[in-house]
Amino acid sequence: MVDEATWRDALAELRRREKAVTRELDAVAAQRRRLPMVRLHDYTLIGADGPVRLVDVFAGRSQLITYHHMWSDGAEWQCGGCTWYTSQFTRLEFLDNFDARFVVVTNGPIEQALAYREKVGNRMEWYSSAQSSFGADVDAPPGGGFAINVFLRDGETVYRTWHTTGRGVEQLSHIFGLIDVLPYGRQEQWQDCPDGWPKRPTYAGWPDSPDIARWYGSGG
Repeated sequence: MVDEATWRDALAELRRREKAVTRELDAVAAQRRRLPMVRLHDYTLIGADGPVRLVDVFAGRSQLITYHHMWSDGAEWQCGGCTWYTSQFTRLEFLDNFDARFVVVTNGPIEQALAYREKVGNRMEWYSSAQSSFGADVDAPPGGGFAINVFLRDGETVYRTWHTTGRGVEQLSHIFGLIDVLPYGRQEQWQDCPDGWPKRPTYAGWPDSPDIARWYGSGG
């Protein structure tokens, strides 16, 4: 506990670090925009209406983000982290103003994927790469982890421009931004916190797939 003047001094010192991070993130984004690109094959995915070429997943836009949802065929519940993460994206129409689209891709059969989407109340568009090598070729193979990929379309040609996984996906999320500004933060064991701050095992506070289904799903 301190007086307001002392608090404002401490806040100003923190703000200097926050602004430095913002400038560094701007520099990282500039470097990302200058990454070389890889030309892709003419992949075919499966959507709600059947087979669709990757170039057509763009739906006329020039840029595409794909979240690769971890998948286990026939499982009642899919990855809790993926289910929670993608549940936050409910209004993506603003991407139209940036000539972009954001969809989910999974290696699971499309019938199972769409049924799961309905079950957990997901609002994104889902596609299956179960009948192609697309997932494996963009570092999200069957039985592998989650990932984000970004693509650029030039006419009928698609280029892969960026990829991340692990904590790299946090930069597309508001979930962790909201939690991280809280005084207690994520309350996970690895975090650097003042003595006596609450802590619990990593992921202990994350909702699981049944929680998402109860909150947002067709039976909720």
